Amino acid sequence: MQSSHNNVSKTHLVIIPSYNPGALVFETVRAARQYWNPVWVVIDGSTDGTPAALNEMAESDAGLRIIELPRNQGKGAAVLHGITMAAQAGFTHALTMDSDGQHPADFIPAFMQASIAQPTAMVLGKPVFDASAPSLRVKGREVSNWWANLETLWAGIGDSLFGMRVYPIAPLQKVMRFQPWMRHFDFDPEAVVRLCWQGVIPINIAAPVRYISAGEGGVSHFRYLRDNVLLTWMHTRLFLGFLLRLPLLVVRSMMKS
Repeated sequence: MQSSHNNVSKTHLVIIPSYNPGALVFETVRAARQYWNPVWVVIDGSTDGTPAALNEMAESDAGLRIIELPRNQGKGAAVLHGITMAAQAGFTHALTMDSDGQHPADFIPAFMQASIAQPTAMVLGKPVFDASAPSLRVKGREVSNWWANLETLWAGIGDSLFGMRVYPIAPLQKVMRFQPWMRHFDFDPEAVVRLCWQGVIPINIAAPVRYISAGEGGVSHFRYLRDNVLLTWMHTRLFLGFLLRLPLLVVRSMMKS
């Protein structure tokens, strides 16, 4: 396992976008630091009091960096800000994970090792749900995954929505530079589809996901109607892009088989 104070990676870092996550963010960040160095938290305009305490944590931890955005811009925008700064600092890969405790920090080394072994690929978490998972969310996820697989001609995306994954930074920057979208909740699925179109191969690793109740301190920013409208619009855009790329995708698929 990766120690929090040894083996500082010069190529791979953890980026945690954070918007009003509540107190669970401190447990998430401590757990991430236990398994990787460095960890960057991109605070996306949080107003819940967590930024001050996160900055205090970073003062006594050289492996933790806090980046604050002045206003809430969306998850994709926060990740883009983080990977842009990471690229400038010489990093080549970023593992993203949510700040609310849903993703398993103890899987960070396995994700990173898979990326180091195959640096041109992206490493995607494939969620293993327990009884806490809302059935409506799980069923909605199946629909989004079906579309993502169609849009990539079944290139191997295990799950399009799980936010714990390792991206090669350069191709993700390139994809986002020319896209006005991908700045909010639509970031995760659109990123994997567009990276597949760029020829980035997905590697899937099964990982448990926790749905933390409000009583346990869980905070959800998911809004069923708003976010499903956003996903529908995203898949409409992607399907039109898929039709334009279909000949190339067919040729690529035939070459692989």
